[in-house]
Amino acid sequence: MSNETGIPGRNLKRQPPKLREGKRQVDPLSPTDFAASSSSPLPSQTVNGSVKSRSPRSAEYVNASPAKPKGAASSFTEPFRDRHPTPSPKKKRGFLQRLFRALRRLLIASKNWFKSLLKNSAFLLTAGFFTCISTAVLATAFLFQLPGLPNCPAVFWPLASASMRFECARIAASKQTAKDLLEAIALVDGLPANHEMRAEADRLIELWSQEVLKLADELFHQGKLDEAIAAARKIPAKTTAHELIEERVTRWQTTWNKAEQFYQKAETALRKRNWKQAFQYAVRLLDIDNRYWQTTRYDDLNKRINIAREDGNKLFKAEWLADAGDLTSLLKAIKLAEEIRPESYIYELAQEKIQEFGKKMLDLAQAALDRRDLQTTLSIIDQIPKRARLEEEKKDYTILANAQSQAWQDTVAGIEGAISQAQRIQPNRPLYQKAQQMIVSWQYEIEGLAQIERARLLAQSGTPEALLSAIASASQISSSNPRWKQAQKQIQTWQAQIQNFEDQPILDQADQFASAGDVMSLQSAIAQADQIQPGRSMYQEARRKIRQWTSQIQQIQDQPILDQARAYAFAGNIQGAISIAQQIRSGRALYDEAQADIAKWQGQIQAEMDRAQAQQNQAQAQQNLQAARQMASVGTPTALGNAIRLVSQVSASGTAQTEVTSAINEWSWQLLQLAKEQAFLSPANAIAIAQRIPSRADSYTEAQTHIATWKKATGQ
Repeated sequence: MSNETGIPGRNLKRQPPKLREGKRQVDPLSPTDFAASSSSPLPSQTVNGSVKSRSPRSAEYVNASPAKPKGAASSFTEPFRDRHPTPSPKKKRGFLQRLFRALRRLLIASKNWFKSLLKNSAFLLTAGFFTCISTAVLATAFLFQLPGLPNCPAVFWPLASASMRFECARIAASKQTAKDLLEAIALVDGLPANHEMRAEADRLIELWSQEVLKLADELFHQGKLDEAIAAARKIPAKTTAHELIEERVTRWQTTWNKAEQFYQKAETALRKRNWKQAFQYAVRLLDIDNRYWQTTRYDDLNKRINIAREDGNKLFKAEWLADAGDLTSLLKAIKLAEEIRPESYIYELAQEKIQEFGKKMLDLAQAALDRRDLQTTLSIIDQIPKRARLEEEKKDYTILANAQSQAWQDTVAGIEGAISQAQRIQPNRPLYQKAQQMIVSWQYEIEGLAQIERARLLAQSGTPEALLSAIASASQISSSNPRWKQAQKQIQTWQAQIQNFEDQPILDQADQFASAGDVMSLQSAIAQADQIQPGRSMYQEARRKIRQWTSQIQQIQDQPILDQARAYAFAGNIQGAISIAQQIRSGRALYDEAQADIAKWQGQIQAEMDRAQAQQNQAQAQQNLQAARQMASVGTPTALGNAIRLVSQVSASGTAQTEVTSAINEWSWQLLQLAKEQAFLSPANAIAIAQRIPSRADSYTEAQTHIATWKKATGQ
């Protein structure tokens, strides 16, 4: 141990060994390097993992808690930072950036000295120039002075010094990988238990173990579960991080198993063509606390789902088109479904959908037939493609369409012809049952049609008695008969005629009462018309007349109120007019007219209030303007800025607004002039003055330009 002279607490008078020929012959743990930035002694003891100094002046070693640094390398290298900084590309870039900043300051200084040349003597200019050049040269030499590093792979560790172990461990730890951190731990852990640097080694082992655990967690998030577990379980047992290993490994494995279950369920749903469920399981991977499953595996599964759904989306679009239900959309849907290739896993489903779309076309044909549009019906049937596998249905529909067109004649002969056509469809045909149902319906229809004709003959005279006989005859038609609705419609017509005979005299008497036009007569007319009950043929006519007479009564009652309110308004009593007009309640005949007058009068009141407010604003603006002018007369930037703020507080219009705008522009130009004068002495003060200029001022744009120039000159 005679060569361990660089360890803190040892004999400070002994010389450190040579580390490398041609380099600085100083041990990395030399006391002179520990106290590079302080004249205090080196740390001599460690209490509870913290290094304490023997001198209060050595503040950088007091309470150096191992939990404070975030990186292991930075934690260990804090005592050695001045002697052996790591020559990383990032630090080199930092050196170059500082160099560029130094050169930039040199150029600015040279520029300023050049300006001063016009005012000062050549001696001052020359002295300043050589001073800047000397400073730049010294800064450059300092920035590019990089120390050498030990050749750690070539070190024979059984005979290596503690300082060499610590320095190489620091270099390994600075790489910030789990493997290198474990190697760093192994290097410093090789010191004997009674070594004077053992406390520092244990502190670094604790810090680096925490870093290893963090990096293992990062490996877990990168999808390297086995590597993460292996790295975590190599953490020394004596560290605090070791106590967290099993809990962390269990959590990793649980999370991983949960993610794999979601992935397998998504694949199962994918095999069953349940795209929605597959996507739901894929989305659940986003909730997994692992970036690998949230990104890589989720993207992979999502890509598989999207590929599987390409043909599915095409079929979905076809279904969406078919849902529109019109002929054009159905034809487009069929064409789209026909594009799905036979080797596709949804080909059979697509064929089923094509047949389904064809059946919807048959429904459209039936709807057109129900509208008695034979030409459209036959056109739709003809456009159903062969791939719909409905050729036999198309033939049967054509026969039934022609048969049904004969039944439209509403004659017994026409219906018998329809029955004859439908009987051509044999029992082995797909629409045989439909044809038989139509034949039975037409046979009943013949019976119902004959009964309706007999009822019409009875109602020809138009008397109430004849109409009652016709109603009785038509009522014999059963509700299951196809002609039942026609019979009911005819019955309603005859019933309306009977009710007209009964209710017309009542309504005529009401009209006679209302002809007088006074309130009492109108009320009598309303009472008379109100005798007609709901459901009667003349009920709606009676209600219309009742609403008309009620409106007349309300106008007679409310017109004097509205006239009185208008008289008050004409006399100038607007509030009184509004109060009177508000007596007319909602729902009455003159309510809307009264509300229109009230709105007009309230507008007059508001206009008067606005005029008063405008006058008040003008007076306040003049008062503020006078005070601001007095304030601005001082001529200082603060006074001018306060004057501008004061006149901007009150809104004004007309002449006052013109005066305010003129004053703001005048004072803003004064502020800009003061800023320009101040710029030669202090650009920062000039910026502060110019920033007082408001955006509404004419000088604002020029002020912003100067501000940008001054900021650039000050390096902001």
